[in-house]
Amino acid sequence: MTGCSATERLNRAATTKGQAHAGIDLPPLPDDLRKQEAHAPVVEGQPLIAILARERQALNRANARQGRTVEFYDDLTSRYRARP
Repeated sequence: MTGCSATERLNRAATTKGQAHAGIDLPPLPDDLRKQEAHAPVVEGQPLIAILARERQALNRANARQGRTVEFYDDLTSRYRARP
């Protein structure tokens, strides 16, 4: 009888070890989150305020994308966090 319980414990330990090494399949990162935002083009003769306005719009898009990245990561960590 002692041999059976030892075998069962070894099997459980091997299963647990295998699951720990298997890892987790994470969802793919949305393509939008990999995008780099270009600077606003500088057009000779155009008022600087117009260039600045376009640059600020580009920064707003980049900041919004960065916010979506944080949300995506926070969602992943909450779903795949190791349970105690």
